Amino acid sequence: MIIDGRSGTAAAMSDRTCPLCTMNDVLDHPEKYECMTCGHEWEKEEQARVVKDAHGNVLENGDVVQMVKDLKLKGTSKVLKSGMKSKPIRLVDGDHEIDCKMDGMSIALKALFVKKVQK
Repeated sequence: MIIDGRSGTAAAMSDRTCPLCTMNDVLDHPEKYECMTCGHEWEKEEQARVVKDAHGNVLENGDVVQMVKDLKLKGTSKVLKSGMKSKPIRLVDGDHEIDCKMDGMSIALKALFVKKVQK
């Protein structure tokens, strides 16, 4: 473990290699990588978030999903029945990855309770 002098926090060496010198002693900073051998710095690549449904299909914005299990909505007497389809979904960050409308209500769902269907 190495102490980062600028922020005083520990920055562990990563398993990445430097694109210039191909050495693997690379510091992992919050917004960039830095090679300790040659001093080269490069930006971290943003990795696209992949959200998969209950059957392993990749979900995207605008997909239509269907419930695979009955779910009772907390705070209401409504139940989302198995087989109920949504309007086109929107993927969001957080614990509940899907934001959609079902039965006239806006709800947030976890992807493991839905499957992708044809529009």
